[in-house]
Amino acid sequence: MKYRHLRFPGGKLKAVTFSYDDGSRYDLKLAEIFSSYGVKGTFNVVGSDIGSSGRLSAEEMKENFLAKGHEIACHGFEHTAPGMLRPFEGIQEYLNDRMCLENTLGKLVRGLAYPNSGITYLGNGADYENIRGYIKDLGFMYARSLAGDNNLFRLPSDWYNWVPTMHHDNENAFVWAQEFADLPVSGGYFPHYTPRLFYVWGHTFEFEQKGNWEHIEDILKIVANREDTWYATNIEIREYVEAYDRLVFSADSKTVYNPTLIDVWFEQPNGMFCVSSGESVSVGE
Repeated sequence: MKYRHLRFPGGKLKAVTFSYDDGSRYDLKLAEIFSSYGVKGTFNVVGSDIGSSGRLSAEEMKENFLAKGHEIACHGFEHTAPGMLRPFEGIQEYLNDRMCLENTLGKLVRGLAYPNSGITYLGNGADYENIRGYIKDLGFMYARSLAGDNNLFRLPSDWYNWVPTMHHDNENAFVWAQEFADLPVSGGYFPHYTPRLFYVWGHTFEFEQKGNWEHIEDILKIVANREDTWYATNIEIREYVEAYDRLVFSADSKTVYNPTLIDVWFEQPNGMFCVSSGESVSVGE
């Protein structure tokens, strides 16, 4: 219930995001599909693969992803899971990846999708709390993980173990997409109306191998182009929630100050409020 008052930009209750791995050339096709449906994606790139055969070049990423509002995030410099690395090796792997992408793209990169087995397997002295600590210290704001797919549609309680709703091939993909789309967003204020997130991940080569690009479009036809939903990249969601966390309330909870650069929306029993960047707003009844 931590985020029960949070509302996404425009006072929206729901958000949708996508995350695709490895920097395959097929990502270009998916980015084009995303843009045609008005949604945004995060594309996780292996630093050492940039420009190699079958992979994306820096110019392609700038033109087709960054210029269209999509996100480029890290996926390990050598695509090696942190759970399989000794701590100093993990630090090298993810520091090198972040520096490589930032120097190549000329843009800050603060997102990460754990590659391979991620943090689901721990060996060589690896420990999740240690991994979480150095990933955070390296300047990453979030790290996408993997676990059991589910239709809870929750924001993560741990941004360094951010579990998506589902892989796009989940057998319940269309059922859960429709369930998310049908979630009520009106009818008065209720504390249990916490913000909801639909988060899909995968690899674009899977669509090419199976010859079923229509599969992702069928998902998009359900969840895209809805006025009650915010379509954002992974980093945009993380930054927005961080801004919400930084709101400052007066001692009597009747005034709210927003010290961030992001306008923040939230809902209370007495109404919906937007606190603009740098402003204070009276929210008392």
